[in-house]
Amino acid sequence: MLEVEGGTPEWFMQILRHEAGHAIDNAYRLRRRRRRINLFGKPSVEYPEVYLPKPYSKSFVLHLDSWYAQSHPDEDFAETFAVWLTPDSDWRVRFNDWPAVKKLEYMDQLMRGVAGQPPVVTSHRRVEPTDRARGTLRRHYAKKREQYGLEHPNFYDRDLRRLFSSAAEYHHNLKASRFIKRIQRDVRRHVAAWAGSYQYTIDQVIVNMIRRAEEPDLRLMHPEEQTRLDFMLMLTVQTMNYLHSGRHRVAL
Repeated sequence: MLEVEGGTPEWFMQILRHEAGHAIDNAYRLRRRRRRINLFGKPSVEYPEVYLPKPYSKSFVLHLDSWYAQSHPDEDFAETFAVWLTPDSDWRVRFNDWPAVKKLEYMDQLMRGVAGQPPVVTSHRRVEPTDRARGTLRRHYAKKREQYGLEHPNFYDRDLRRLFSSAAEYHHNLKASRFIKRIQRDVRRHVAAWAGSYQYTIDQVIVNMIRRAEEPDLRLMHPEEQTRLDFMLMLTVQTMNYLHSGRHRVAL
């Protein structure tokens, strides 16, 4: 997948705090509380295979990438819990003028109420014990690649021809496909950091662009540094278009 989920100490702790939110939500059966349902939505809603995030919505906290709080009411709860739990997050100031602050204030009240109380759920039943798992990492990542991959659209052509050309006057310039391959790793990393997207998804966009650039033998028209910056901008836009096209997938 070109990256390790939770591969940095900060990212790792973000995921742990998020999962702790799910654990506490279930241990104290908080999902049954009316106020919780009114603020976050019904937990019984079926998880969607894809969701359409609203990047500029202030009704949800920002914690994990891809506006994950917007994927399901339970994820909204876990993300809100994670923000509340993060040391020195200063959430009252950060989300002061956001509707999401109501969720954080409720979370603060809720956690103070259950502090020191034993969990309601005391069952020791093991859910999906790992020693019974028969799935393999090969199958797991094959499924993730399929889930986060792309078809092979040709809607990049117009943007590619703004940066590159197949005209005879540029015939001796560097091939666009070779240029993109050269900068692929660097721009993928930068766009992932900016767009909050999976590097694998971005890589699929790049691979498709390389394929589309090879067919008409596109060549550079401008200096490499200028083209690199323009290409990075184009890649960011195309990636965001993909994420916002209604096909943003819920993580496995």
